[in-house]
Amino acid sequence: MKAILCRTHGPPSQLELAEVPDLVPGKGEVVMRVKAAALNFPDTLVIQGKYQFQPPLPFAPGTDVAGIVTAVGEGVQGIAPGMPVFAFLGAGMGGFAEEARVSAQMVAPIPPGVDFTTAAAFQMTYATSYHALKDRAQLRSGETVLVLGAAGGVGMAAVELAKRMGARVIAAASTDEKLAACVQAGADATIKYATEDLRERLKALTDGNGVDVVYDPVGGSYAEPALRGMAWNGRYLVVGFAAGEIPRIPLNLPLLKGCSIVGVFWGGFAMREAAHNAANMRQLATWLAEGTIHPLISRTYPLAEAPLALEDMIQRRVTGKVVLVME
Repeated sequence: MKAILCRTHGPPSQLELAEVPDLVPGKGEVVMRVKAAALNFPDTLVIQGKYQFQPPLPFAPGTDVAGIVTAVGEGVQGIAPGMPVFAFLGAGMGGFAEEARVSAQMVAPIPPGVDFTTAAAFQMTYATSYHALKDRAQLRSGETVLVLGAAGGVGMAAVELAKRMGARVIAAASTDEKLAACVQAGADATIKYATEDLRERLKALTDGNGVDVVYDPVGGSYAEPALRGMAWNGRYLVVGFAAGEIPRIPLNLPLLKGCSIVGVFWGGFAMREAAHNAANMRQLATWLAEGTIHPLISRTYPLAEAPLALEDMIQRRVTGKVVLVME
């Protein structure tokens, strides 16, 4: 089979399309023929050696896949060859390939009426955002949510889910085109980083009261003004650092605001609280099948163009999700 291999850490240009052996499932594992594989921001970090977990070299990047089960290992129940499924592999665990091997615990049937590309684009971003808003922020209907990096994969999911959960949503992004996509996803108001002062705009949009929840997958220079724009008893969700800089927060701010800074690590949650995560995924899959949530897929690429797709993500040329398709 063919796979995109990372043999040495570096930019996407050093990745190569290579022929590798076909996969065989171990105990409790499933092998699937990959039809689509979604890109996520951690993929850009793991190939550069910058992610908190690093697979041994060489490896194929890619975490979110959808396809058809071809073989199951010893002890696997409820999953059979021929079943259309989506799965989460973990960072650098082989998604950018024609086949994938995954723990059966991380495999789920594709909801009726959902295509492979949508199923691949769905899991990590929506699961992260739902866990953040529901479990970590305990978001209540009528509250106001600020989503930083709102036009990215997790950001768009957060906009859509927060609106679905009854919140007023303020989306922040870098261009008019990206903000228009956020409005289409449900945002009630927008902030354009390039031309508007984040803190002052938040004051204007909330009548000086601030926002109840900040969803931050960006970090960098936006973190402190967003924190200063929080309401009393607010919750600041630390999701990631797409800006490349981990902010240093003055701890007098959460004291004065009476607010909480809350970490969001969906991968750790999914492993440590598997039953809770499975319940979340069932709810998300139901909404996906009903058409209540709609992953925005702005572009698809063939497997061989995975380096280009990753470079587009690094250069912030992506709105919503991009997906590799094998056929």
